[in-house]
Amino acid sequence: MLPTLDLELLRSFVAAADEGSFTSAGERVGLTQSAVTQQMQRLEAQVGVALFQREGRTKQLTDHGRQLLRYAREMLSLNDDAMRSLSDSALVGSLRIGAPHDIADTLLPPVLSHIARSSPNLKLEINVARSPHLMEALHRGELDMTISTREDPRLHGIVLRTLPTLWICASQFVHVPQQPLPLVLIDEPSIFRRLALEALDAQRVPWRLAYSSSSLIGIKAAIRAGLGVTARTLEMLTPDLRTLGPSDGLPPLPDVTYYLWIRKSTVNPVVRQAFDLIASRLVANG
Repeated sequence: MLPTLDLELLRSFVAAADEGSFTSAGERVGLTQSAVTQQMQRLEAQVGVALFQREGRTKQLTDHGRQLLRYAREMLSLNDDAMRSLSDSALVGSLRIGAPHDIADTLLPPVLSHIARSSPNLKLEINVARSPHLMEALHRGELDMTISTREDPRLHGIVLRTLPTLWICASQFVHVPQQPLPLVLIDEPSIFRRLALEALDAQRVPWRLAYSSSSLIGIKAAIRAGLGVTARTLEMLTPDLRTLGPSDGLPPLPDVTYYLWIRKSTVNPVVRQAFDLIASRLVANG
């Protein structure tokens, strides 16, 4: 039978990995430097491999240490979620969450999973729509939090992920650099529409609007039909699509950041606690 890892040792291990020293790790977990050293010696004896190597005055992870770190973060997160769900601090009530269509099946599920694991009695209401409409709904109080690419200093937000923006077309699409680029764009307002047109105009690349739609479903249909090229994040890529780039005469596109936003003035404790739970998970996962 394999040995069982001690979660307290793993908690100190994660702290030491993050801080780069056993002294700082001890301050973080409330132990002395010598106590953390003894814990790490016990952990290395338990797993049978070296987890740290000294580089100058800092402790750096070995390859085995980096491998264990991924599991340690997930194990601690599951433990904390389980304890929180069984405690009186588990969230009860409802939470209205918005997400854009393009990341509803990629960025949204981990957010929902973390909230559900921590607070299984919390009712989640999901609204999938275009990013600008979600932000308006959040300001009107029709949503409690939303994922969006749009920045707004009136709101309180955290970064979920930053993704590259790509020129995407159908696998069978034939790009002719000598002709104006046929664009498939979503209607205004759209950050991807703006980024595409700004990049093309800055490089003086001729273009024409071949197809427009008010929904991402329409954009995907037009792209798969080979009607033209669009600018979206890699989340849109599927086996039947491909990307174009500088070798095709197209300019690079800036990255796009997805945020999770809540209103600064929110007085609902469920919203604030759920937001803090997600933020803590992001920190734990580095």
